[in-house]
Amino acid sequence: MSTDYSNVFKKATLDLYLKELSREYKRLVGRNMPAEIILIGGAAVIEGYGFREMTTDVDAIITAASAMKDAINMVGDRYGLPNGWLNADFQKTASYTDKLLQYSSFYKTFNQVLNVRIVTGEYLIVMKLRAFRQYKNDISDIVGVLAEHESRGDSITLERIDLAAENLYGSWDDFPEGARSFIIKTLSAGNYEEIYGRVRKNETDIREQLVDFQKDNPGALTEENVGNVLNILRSKKASGDRKDDNGASTEMKN
Repeated sequence: MSTDYSNVFKKATLDLYLKELSREYKRLVGRNMPAEIILIGGAAVIEGYGFREMTTDVDAIITAASAMKDAINMVGDRYGLPNGWLNADFQKTASYTDKLLQYSSFYKTFNQVLNVRIVTGEYLIVMKLRAFRQYKNDISDIVGVLAEHESRGDSITLERIDLAAENLYGSWDDFPEGARSFIIKTLSAGNYEEIYGRVRKNETDIREQLVDFQKDNPGALTEENVGNVLNILRSKKASGDRKDDNGASTEMKN
C-alpha cells in the first residue's frame, strides 16, 4: 500500500481537468451522449468545502460511453497525471452503494456534456464513517464537514446522520467498530475546531509510522493488513513508553 504525493489535486486544478475531460469526451462521442460523474471522498471534500485544500486521488462513480476511458487517459497524458487519476475503484469498496446517485448533489455541468455531482453533508459523513480509516483523512474530514456546516448555520444533527446511514446502507450494522460512538461523542462535544486539530495530528502521526514501516518492510503493507500493522505499532509504542517511564522512575530514585 502506498500513497503518491507527487500529484495532488486542488479545487482549481480538478475543475480544469474535468473541463478538459468534457472537451475530449465531447470530441469523441458528440453532444448527444452526456456523461455523469459522482465525486466522492477527498474530491467531494475539496469541491464542496473549504477546510481541506487538496486530495491525492479522485474517486468517482462514472456513467458514460466507453470513450470516457480514452478521454481520461488523454487528459492524464496532457497534464502528466498518473494512470487512473480519475477512477471508479471505489465501487469495489464497502463504502459503495448504488443509492449514491439518489443522495448526491448537483455540482456543475462542463461543456453541456459532463454532469458532475458530489456527495455532501451527512451523506459524506456517513460514507467516511463506513470507511473510518485512521491512516487516511476520513476522521478529520468528518469533523471538518461538521464544523463547516455549523459555520454556515446548517448544523448536522445525529438524527440527520442516522437517516443518511439508513438511506445509504440500511442500518449501522456493518459499520466499523467505534464509528457510531465516535460521531455521537463528537456531536456531544461540539468543539469541532479543537477536535479537528487533534485528529489531524493523529492521522499525520499514523501516516508517518506507516511510512517508516514501509521503509523497513518494503512491499509488506497492504490495504488488507494495515489494521493489524497499526495494532502492532501501537503495542510496540506502548511497551516503549512503559520502559521509558520505568527508567525515569529508577533514575529519580537513585
